[in-house]
Amino acid sequence: MVTSAAAAAREILTRLHDVMAARTNAQAKLNQVVQIIGEALNTEVCSIYLLRDGVLELFATRGLKQEAVHVTTLALGEGLVGTIAERVETLNLDEATSHPDFAYKPETGEEFFHSFAGVPIVRRERAVGVLAVQHADSRRYDDVEIEALQTVAMVLAELIAGAGLTDDHAAATDAQREGSVRLTGLKLVDGMARGNAVYHQPRVVIEHTVAEDTEAERHRVYSAFGKMREQIERMTNQAEFGVAGEHQDVLDTYKMFAYDEGCSRRINEAIDSGLTAEAAIERVQQRTRMRMREISDPLLADRMHDLEDLSNRLLRIVSGQLGTAAQLGLRQDTILIARNLGPAELLEYDRRRLKGVVLEEGSLTAHVTIVARAMGVPVLGRVKDIRRTIVEGDPLLLDGAQGAVIVRPTQVMDEAFDARLIVTQKRRAEFAAMRDEPPVSRDGLRMTVMVNAGLRDDVGALDVTGADGIGLFRTEFQFLVSATLPQREKQQRLYRDVLDKAGDRPVIFRTVDIGGDKALPYMRSDESMTEENPAMGWRALRLALDRDVLMKAQARALIEAAAGRTLNVMFPMVSEPWEFDQAHALFEAQRRWLDEHHKPLPNAIRYGAMLEVPALAEVLDLLLPRIDFLSIGTNDLTQFLFAADRAHPRLAERYDWLSPAILRFIRRVAREVIDAGKLVGVCGEMGGRTLEAMALIGLGIERLSITPAAVGPVKAMIRSLDVGALRAEMAGWLASPPDDMRATLAEWAARNNVATL
Repeated sequence: MVTSAAAAAREILTRLHDVMAARTNAQAKLNQVVQIIGEALNTEVCSIYLLRDGVLELFATRGLKQEAVHVTTLALGEGLVGTIAERVETLNLDEATSHPDFAYKPETGEEFFHSFAGVPIVRRERAVGVLAVQHADSRRYDDVEIEALQTVAMVLAELIAGAGLTDDHAAATDAQREGSVRLTGLKLVDGMARGNAVYHQPRVVIEHTVAEDTEAERHRVYSAFGKMREQIERMTNQAEFGVAGEHQDVLDTYKMFAYDEGCSRRINEAIDSGLTAEAAIERVQQRTRMRMREISDPLLADRMHDLEDLSNRLLRIVSGQLGTAAQLGLRQDTILIARNLGPAELLEYDRRRLKGVVLEEGSLTAHVTIVARAMGVPVLGRVKDIRRTIVEGDPLLLDGAQGAVIVRPTQVMDEAFDARLIVTQKRRAEFAAMRDEPPVSRDGLRMTVMVNAGLRDDVGALDVTGADGIGLFRTEFQFLVSATLPQREKQQRLYRDVLDKAGDRPVIFRTVDIGGDKALPYMRSDESMTEENPAMGWRALRLALDRDVLMKAQARALIEAAAGRTLNVMFPMVSEPWEFDQAHALFEAQRRWLDEHHKPLPNAIRYGAMLEVPALAEVLDLLLPRIDFLSIGTNDLTQFLFAADRAHPRLAERYDWLSPAILRFIRRVAREVIDAGKLVGVCGEMGGRTLEAMALIGLGIERLSITPAAVGPVKAMIRSLDVGALRAEMAGWLASPPDDMRATLAEWAARNNVATL
């Protein structure tokens, strides 16, 4: 038995080198390959399946019946081999027949073998075949054996591509098809854009995988690491808003990955196995991609994307293929296409030409999303089949509002896009003109319309929109984009800057809401890693009270930042009054300590709670005497009321915010808070949609905190609304709900000329 993955792979690659150099046909080489792998790993079966004409064909085997070669085929997704190719993932089973995807092929004679392991043969991020081993004994293959197979699979990819044995060019053929195509994805940054498709970087095709001189390859990698770090330092220093707070945190994290010793070590291990520098980097990338498919935590997945982004940069440097689209220069209005982007790479682009970004991956919490939003560049993420559909230079229409990109649009599509763009620009102009108009209804009721924020730059939305203040400042954003726990002084600077920019307009700071889907790598615990329902687990106020050092630091930072002003503090996910009491006592203890040490204090501290957990509604009579205001968080509240995970694709659109259950619940809460003489508002996506906002006002809600983009439409809706007439109708609808509350509200709005579009 070999003692390490590198030694196992090196033993095999040394023997394969002569095979690949020999002047024999590809079939003969593959026949030798399976013999070499089988002998080196002491396994009874070694087989190679290659993708041809859309199916996986058994091309060579040691141990299975030879008459099955070129006869046995499997569709993508069929059997264990088809599953590996479809998912581009590794399988390692001590009993193959126990796997739900097992498919028996009698002509192979494989009924005598129990254990099974298989790895994908990957070229240009696609599986073009599968390398599999089997054994009569029931056992799992060791990790060193699996890693050796994965390394050998890289060499096989080069061999079979050179021989033209697979459907390697199928994707390129698919991409050339003509006609317009509409691709949908996830809106990451809103906006509309037109431009020609430009791929962020050309593919680096690795021509040689087996190293002639290991030490020379290692030196090439060390040199490339040095150049890459110089590039990162230069881009970080040149970032236009690099010292403005959160964006600097993003770039600092990116820089941290560039100096990650773990990445360097893994590449060195791959070189030790006998790979060239390029192949070693690609080997580590493949492992990263497979790990990303197993990560459900979106924040950790984003960090893995940052790491792979640096691997791409390193691969371009070591191969000498340095020209990204940014470095070559954009010559026209451009929609940038990429599998994913790092924040520093986005900053390299000419913002006069860069009109939009389309990503195969990406998420709302990704670093590149934060930076793109600050740049004002619309981004669409999680768009499938980009490389199969979009050819370099294709004209594209990016419509963030519809979550779609139109490829090669027809004249009719162009005209329809222009019409929507004109309407959008006209409406923006109308909303901009309304900036200084108060949100007063037709019957004279003054509403309060505030914005949600989380970054320094977001505060500028107050002046742009004419909002009344910030009704929800998400303080966790600073924690999410930081590589380490933000120090109290750094927090204090952020809070003071926000208050300074807001001026006399109120800012409500929500204490950290981390945990759940907002896990922090530097605060991970064994408990949080094993939660089955993280949204309902150890998060928000529960976590903050448990980690009271974190909350004490934040409390002191907020109190010191608000010296001479009014501080508004809101605690998230309060379930029972005692949780509010503990948080309140912690803040007050910090205030007293500062007072005893003669530090400047706020003129007043107003304490509030978020009602997201339905249980709190049942003890409002106990909580209300303790608080100054209550904010209803409709996002979490909805999923808790309906027991429906809002991130679940099958449930996300199933339960309507305008259902009688939600509306009755909010009305009951609003009445109780108002009757107690306290302020009540709504923060969440529900309040940012005009029809839903109209319904909330009909329930008695007169304070909304919404996204900046929604302020104009909601203000226009309020100014066209007769609140008294609506509330009279709402009472009847909630007493005897119509079959379709949404349709009823929309019909009433249209009949009464309420601007809900």
